[in-house]
Amino acid sequence: MDKIHKVVDWASEGLDVSVSQVEINSNVQFYNGISTSEIHQTMVKAAADLISVDTPDYQLMAARLSIFGLRKVAYGGFVPPSLKLHAKSMVEQGLYDKSLLSYSDDEFCELDVYVDHSRDLNFSYAAVKQLEGKYLVQNRVTKQVYETPQMLYMFIAMTLFMNYPLNTRLGYVKRFYDAASTFKISLPTPIMSGVRTPTRQFSSCTLIECGDSLDSINATSSAIVKYISQKAGIGVNVGRIRALGSPVRNNSVVHTGVIPFLKLFQAAVKSCSQGAIRNGSATAFYPFWHLEVENLLVLKNNRGVEDNRVRQLDYGVQLNKMMYQRLIEGGNITLFSPNDVEDLYEAFFADQELFERLYVKYEADESIRKKSVKAIDLFSVLMQERASTGRIYIQNVDHCNTHSAFNPELAPIKQSNLCLEVLLPTKPLNNINDGKGEISLCTLGAVNLGELEELDDLENLTDLLVRGLNEILDFQDYPVAAAEVSTLARRPLGIGVINFAYYLAKNGLKYSDGSANNLTHRTFEALQYYCLKASNNLARERGICPAYNDTTYAEGILPIDTYKQELDKVCDQGLELDWEKLRRDIGIYGLRNSTLTALMPSETSSQIANATNGIEPPRGLVSTKVSREGVLKQVVPSIGEVSYELLWDLPDNKGYLTLAAIMQKFIDQAISTNTSYDPAKFEGGKVPMKTLLNDLLLAYKLGLKTLYYHNTRDGSGEEVSEDGCEGGACKI
Repeated sequence: MDKIHKVVDWASEGLDVSVSQVEINSNVQFYNGISTSEIHQTMVKAAADLISVDTPDYQLMAARLSIFGLRKVAYGGFVPPSLKLHAKSMVEQGLYDKSLLSYSDDEFCELDVYVDHSRDLNFSYAAVKQLEGKYLVQNRVTKQVYETPQMLYMFIAMTLFMNYPLNTRLGYVKRFYDAASTFKISLPTPIMSGVRTPTRQFSSCTLIECGDSLDSINATSSAIVKYISQKAGIGVNVGRIRALGSPVRNNSVVHTGVIPFLKLFQAAVKSCSQGAIRNGSATAFYPFWHLEVENLLVLKNNRGVEDNRVRQLDYGVQLNKMMYQRLIEGGNITLFSPNDVEDLYEAFFADQELFERLYVKYEADESIRKKSVKAIDLFSVLMQERASTGRIYIQNVDHCNTHSAFNPELAPIKQSNLCLEVLLPTKPLNNINDGKGEISLCTLGAVNLGELEELDDLENLTDLLVRGLNEILDFQDYPVAAAEVSTLARRPLGIGVINFAYYLAKNGLKYSDGSANNLTHRTFEALQYYCLKASNNLARERGICPAYNDTTYAEGILPIDTYKQELDKVCDQGLELDWEKLRRDIGIYGLRNSTLTALMPSETSSQIANATNGIEPPRGLVSTKVSREGVLKQVVPSIGEVSYELLWDLPDNKGYLTLAAIMQKFIDQAISTNTSYDPAKFEGGKVPMKTLLNDLLLAYKLGLKTLYYHNTRDGSGEEVSEDGCEGGACKI
């Protein structure tokens, strides 16, 4: 018992906790013959059970007790081994990439002095459990863990910068290690779990476009399996597949439509568990005017039978200005099979004026199979399904192409990814080895806004992220040729943010009342500006990305030139940075990366950093998450010191959507933007269709490219999130 007291006392140092309470709660559960490891787990649970709004420090105490146990399991004692000894042992066991041993003994010694293992004690309990469950190198059969967090961060940094010149690489390793281990930057699941290991696939998001042929469909299915097995989330565009009843092979066969092939893709997505870290996830995209849209919209709901439902995929419905106009004007939407109007399908993304001309022309052409539906009826089904399932997403394809990093005539955006924040060009594959097809990968990372002292701090952090993520593109393997060709040509990155809610709270600002508009404008201006500056500097050193001429940047066009001007009516904050100098520098030296920013969800990585999730307002001051690691409680940062505006306290979605639109002004890809509704705020406990449609129209009006989740408060009084799609790769 004396040993137990010493450990508990150590774990409580400097914290506002009761040692005796933890010991009492532990002792109750002890029994004759209990093992040392069971005693330890009992103490951890006793501390974790005491986490609350009033007693937040128990999350740190439980974390320290967990770290104590992890070190004993990994190293046989509390003191970690030297970096060189650990690296050599891990390489010999096939657990670390042998390239790490390219560092010299002197470099290992220098970094050994630099690594700060005391930072292991700064995690929250939820963070340690997520690290233990998802990220630390381990035997997932025996549950043996081989490393601790500071080893993870240092060896990630060493891996990323190992090919830098000898005179600069240790400097970058140290800077990157410091930024990551002090939570100033956040890294996604594939990097945290994979970089430093022999696994070499670290891109979070995979975008695959399916063509209208069996060869392309089979190639798409194969590509899904390959990337699901590599821990990537999938966006698959099925919009080209012809509708049910279309002729095939000179009218000798009638086509079975989209749904059977969606079932094939669903099976491919669920075929692999991603290293026991999470399940595979995918979002399928299709245009709102597809002839099968009425059946496609209901695929995820719980009504119907298995034959006409495909529930384990999420869906992205593609809209543009004309579709919204038909709704506002009380008109009809005409549905076509894409194979009957191939030029219409291409124009839908590349040229909005041409699309409208062709659409009206084909509506009048009696020789083309079609169906006319009242726009209000179709939009009502869309919003009803979005509300009831939460997982029917929106992609405004015109905004995606007019406010894009790419010239839509050369490289149109035809889909997004699993979580609706990535927008990259794609081309269908004719076979799995088709190098002329284009699978797009995006490598993600994020800045912790809550750790910024001033906006100029973003210059250093974005430089580290751009450099580190850019190295990954050359270091990783590519199981499919179409992905390698595309990624190395375009070199796309997606840098986002975490802890936005805390950032607002510590500045005394709210989502709902417009008070945060100007700070949001300045912050995301700085984020994009410094990301572009970092990529421009990298282009001076390494050259431009090979497909640079496909970008709008090559034409001298920046995000500040193409945003939706309607936004100026809700935010009149002017630009504060020297964009014209940046424009000149880009004109001279170009960019190393076609894209640089994307605002992703960040369920797990936010927990690691004890931060709020992405740009989202928290649901409560204490979050409860049900995951493979059990029930995890986590307290928001600086609880009791700052005032948060919680999600269900927001009067409506207007303030949040406005802030997202201000961010979108600068972000060159997209944002995982959510809408949230509390039925109790409405008459009869039901959210009116008018409210849903008004929010949809507002998002479009302000220039948002995508909408992700539709959240509905269930009224139970307890906010619990589950590790479902949150386990998808883009939830960094």
